[in-house]
Amino acid sequence: MYDNVLLTTDGSDAATAAVPNAIDLAEKYDALLHVLYVADTTEYSTVTFEDDVVDPLEQEGKRIVDGIVEQADERDVEAVGVVMQGGVYETVLQYVDEQAVDVVVMGTHGRRGLGRALLGSVTERVVRTADVPVLTVRAVDEE
Repeated sequence: MYDNVLLTTDGSDAATAAVPNAIDLAEKYDALLHVLYVADTTEYSTVTFEDDVVDPLEQEGKRIVDGIVEQADERDVEAVGVVMQGGVYETVLQYVDEQAVDVVVMGTHGRRGLGRALLGSVTERVVRTADVPVLTVRAVDEE
């Protein structure tokens, strides 16, 4: 049923809550797990360090993605980690099309906070516009 499972992450608690679900789904269907972090280029994030342009968001993304790929490897789930730049939901949808993704797994709330949620989150946009099923996972409050 699923050959390619996409987990989107921004490193937030909500995105982290979706990780076990994505790994379980990929394991159940013997699917390739794609772990995608999008460095949002709609916001200025690059800095210059010793004449090199460095993007802290890309560096953070690589660290996050590598950690999730390692978790999948521990469960013998084949996984690839990808860090891309662009507008977040547009890049997610582009990746879905280009990689023949069968299902997307994502947290319901990322780093953007309440104000962003009221305007329409990345998750909401992906749910509304993706041509494949989207499994949304809500982070559980510890309080």
